[in-house]
Amino acid sequence: MSDVIHVTQLTKHYPAARGAPPVCAVDGIEFAVREGEVFGFLGPNGAGKTTTIRMLTGLTRPTSGSARVVGFDLATEVTHIKKRIGVVPEMSNLYDELSACDNLVFAMQLYGVPRRERQARAEELLRRFRLTEKRDVPFAKLSRGMKRALTVAAALAHRPPLLFLDEPTTGLDVMSARNLRQMIADLRNEGVTVFMTTHYLEEAERLCDRLAIIVRGRIVALDTVDGLKARVQRRAAVEAVLADDRGGVETVRFESDDISAALQAAVAEARAAGRHVLSVNTLQPTLEDVFVDLTGLGAEVMLAEKGGKGGVNAGG
Repeated sequence: MSDVIHVTQLTKHYPAARGAPPVCAVDGIEFAVREGEVFGFLGPNGAGKTTTIRMLTGLTRPTSGSARVVGFDLATEVTHIKKRIGVVPEMSNLYDELSACDNLVFAMQLYGVPRRERQARAEELLRRFRLTEKRDVPFAKLSRGMKRALTVAAALAHRPPLLFLDEPTTGLDVMSARNLRQMIADLRNEGVTVFMTTHYLEEAERLCDRLAIIVRGRIVALDTVDGLKARVQRRAAVEAVLADDRGGVETVRFESDDISAALQAAVAEARAAGRHVLSVNTLQPTLEDVFVDLTGLGAEVMLAEKGGKGGVNAGG
């Protein structure tokens, strides 16, 4: 499987005001994204996620380092890269006054899709993203979820092999977020490579084949979700549901150095309290455990900074 993105020591400094030292937004990161995978870039607000996307898509120049994107050198062949990628920014870049259909046709015009193919391709995308009934509605009058779906559709108008998604479900209601996550999964099944940033831990765990965690401009971990979880060293834990003769039920958690000791503690607790054990579940590390362990930050930090509705915890 070939690399669609290959990054080496990519760095971005921004000048600071009044003679202060430059701000290092991205600090010598290295990673590769494989063809056909959903690659997640996870981190708190201000960690360098969006700056990385802006560099890889040619919107801002790196201070140093190098990258190859869809086979082209970022420093010398950025025009070729832009023709072969789709970009969905956090804030939509479509035109309020144009209809849903006209926005798609215009996007295809910008990307050089032959005129004879544009209308049929636009209708195909409208069907796929469940927007056919809104084809003639101005973008400004669409719901937030529909705007997001149309923005993704426009980024796919020229059939790019690589799609960049910056915080795709931020601010979406539960159903819109669920629909968009399904669209991302469908794209992977079709062989499209997806590079996405997100602050929703459960969304990342559900969608991404591999994850990079970035904090203060540096990648602190990169692996599959299972690989990241395996790095977290923690005590064995079990969750036991205890019941008494009066029908009362209580869920309790036990931790120990090994799983046998935790199980024995659950049984001993039940006996001492005159209860019996209804069920026992072994608790595995979550992505939240990984994030806290690697960054020292609570998962709520990211949600507080973004405050969107689209996370899996919201019911999506």
